[in-house]
Amino acid sequence: MSDDVELEESIQDKPTERPATGEIIEVPEQETELQKQAESVEQLRRQLADATQKTFENWEKFLRSQAEIENLRRRSEKELQNAHKYALEKFARELVNVVDSLELGIQAAAGNAPEVAKLREGSELTLKQFLSVLEKFGIAPIDPVGEKFNPERHQAMAVQPTSEAEPNTVMRVVQKGYLLNDRLLRPAMVIIAQADQAPKHIDEQA
Repeated sequence: MSDDVELEESIQDKPTERPATGEIIEVPEQETELQKQAESVEQLRRQLADATQKTFENWEKFLRSQAEIENLRRRSEKELQNAHKYALEKFARELVNVVDSLELGIQAAAGNAPEVAKLREGSELTLKQFLSVLEKFGIAPIDPVGEKFNPERHQAMAVQPTSEAEPNTVMRVVQKGYLLNDRLLRPAMVIIAQADQAPKHIDEQA
């Protein structure tokens, strides 16, 4: 009993400790450390998000660069192929002029004299060999008699009314055209058929 009384007296003698108004309460060190860790984690998350975005942007740049390189490679290959195909274009233009001269010479050699016949025969052989060489290098003639007029390959020199040919077809070739590996080297100069508009009674009177 005396012990209980002494304990009570000691409690009553000891004043209760309470923080005064306005007194700064110290935050435990453990809570401060947790806050710092949370801030570090948030910072790391932001850095990761930025790094991910930059990685995505760099990947897109890489893909665009690859596409540009591939397009450049294909374009270079095509230009190189065209250079091989059409390197002879200027030279071919001169060659077809020589063919024109040979053909005109053969047409002019129309006599029956032995000398003329030999000249014509030699010119025809030369022309045949010449055309064979042109063919080896991808040079082909355009001789469109009877074909529909094609403005991409034919150049109309005149239009002639006629009932003997279908309208808008080539009646006569004034000068052959030529292709170089399917590219137009020179258009064929042609005369185009037109529907005959003359009345029949005029033809009968004529």
